[in-house]
Amino acid sequence: MLIGIPPLLGPDLLYTLRAMGHGDEIAIVDGNYPALEHARRLIRADGHGVMALVADILQVMPLDRDQPALMRAALHNDPAQKGPFHHEFDAFCGQVAKSFQVLPLAGADLYPRIKAAHCVVATSEQALYANVILRKGVVGV
Repeated sequence: MLIGIPPLLGPDLLYTLRAMGHGDEIAIVDGNYPALEHARRLIRADGHGVMALVADILQVMPLDRDQPALMRAALHNDPAQKGPFHHEFDAFCGQVAKSFQVLPLAGADLYPRIKAAHCVVATSEQALYANVILRKGVVGV
């Protein structure tokens, strides 16, 4: 155990977060997503949901201020549609990342971005279209 590190961030995930550079993206995907097929690097987070992992990741990883840093899937791959998960995610981000906007993506934009991500974290999230991408920023001086 470590002091000050959220317990859901296991050794593999911590290593990956530390190894990522400015502009690298990490995708946290639901239990239905074909993570093994789409991941350049795969980390399993079985038994955990997307929101809990995002909350813990955002405690240790800065977000990019130059590009969209919070992206998510959309209900039925239509950026104009939201399900309960999307409402919850948007509200959460509005609280913890106030200066950032959440960008909903259509499937045609989301899936290639996940495939290109530095890492994919596969969760047991049961909500549909509960896939998010976080873009790493820099630590200021």
